[in-house]
Amino acid sequence: RSGEQTELPFTDVDSGAYYYDAVRWAVEQGVASGVTGTAFAPGRGCTRAQLVTFLWRANGSPVVDYAMNFTDVPADAYYADAVRWAVSKGITCGTSATTFAPDMTVTRSQTVTFLWRANGSPVVSGGSFGDVAADAYYANAVAWAVFEGITSGTGGNNFNPDADCTRAQIVTFMYRDAQ
Repeated sequence: RSGEQTELPFTDVDSGAYYYDAVRWAVEQGVASGVTGTAFAPGRGCTRAQLVTFLWRANGSPVVDYAMNFTDVPADAYYADAVRWAVSKGITCGTSATTFAPDMTVTRSQTVTFLWRANGSPVVSGGSFGDVAADAYYANAVAWAVFEGITSGTGGNNFNPDADCTRAQIVTFMYRDAQ
């Protein structure tokens, strides 16, 4: 059966959607699954816990022995190992010294920053968007994401950095990064 593509069970992922191939890739690679057996919830905002879990799974779900001081990440949380890995790799340092904010919805700027850091924070040259200040913490990440073809923005020379990043957008960014 190798070479055959998985049929998606999700009634909310249309075969013509821009994110269809990305969702299939995420499911086939074990990076993401649905929110139920028949729903992917592509338009739902993605939490910080979900994003680091997706990244962790895409990187082979490594187990690392790394001390965390986050009071809002229970040791038995499904995302605890993912957070531990992400912090050990410098992908995130949390929202403070003692908080990770796992249930906070990630923004588009945070998402590309996590991806960029997971790729070693490469420096690229090139333009950006009208709504991305050159001195923003995510400016280099956005420039890299454009250079790599991960995003072309939201139209009108905008990236929309503060907008919530949806599950569809995140798996699409990750899929494009993996290509």
